[in-house]
Amino acid sequence: MAKKTVAGLRKQGAKDFTKVIKMVKSEKTGAYSFREEVLPKDAVNDFLSAK
Repeated sequence: MAKKTVAGLRKQGAKDFTKVIKMVKSEKTGAYSFREEVLPKDAVNDFLSAK
C-alpha cells in the first residue's frame, strides 16, 4: 500500500507534499490508532499540533 502512495507522489510538484503519520489515543477504549495523510508541507505543523 505504501508503494502506491510513493508512486503517486512522483508527479510534478510532488516535492511540496509530505506523508504524515500521527498516533491518536481513543478516549473510549484507551487504544492507540494511526492517522495517515498526505499534506502540503506548510500544513504539517497544524496537523501534528491539532488534537
